[in-house]
Amino acid sequence: MSVARRASSTARRSLLTATAAGTLLGVLWFVPSANATQDEAAIRQQTPTSASGVETGKDTELADTGSPNTTPYVIGGTAMLGLGAGFLAYSIRREREDYGPLGGA
Repeated sequence: MSVARRASSTARRSLLTATAAGTLLGVLWFVPSANATQDEAAIRQQTPTSASGVETGKDTELADTGSPNTTPYVIGGTAMLGLGAGFLAYSIRREREDYGPLGGA
């Protein structure tokens, strides 16, 4: 492969990487945030008036939801990490094949 062709291929690859990264950031910009807000009137209606937190004899307690199930996130994260490592190893191997052995032999 000629030097000019390698330079063109490298520039094209860099442009493609930058375009993909910019597209990903642009898409993530529009992901809704998890900010939960309410108007003040609704907050005032839900807030107990007594200092002890008891409204007319009823105890106000939080729901017992337990801990979240993180197993899918751990499995997915491990799979994505393995996939990324595989792509990295493949690209390094392919680059070494393109340029031949070190030392110019």
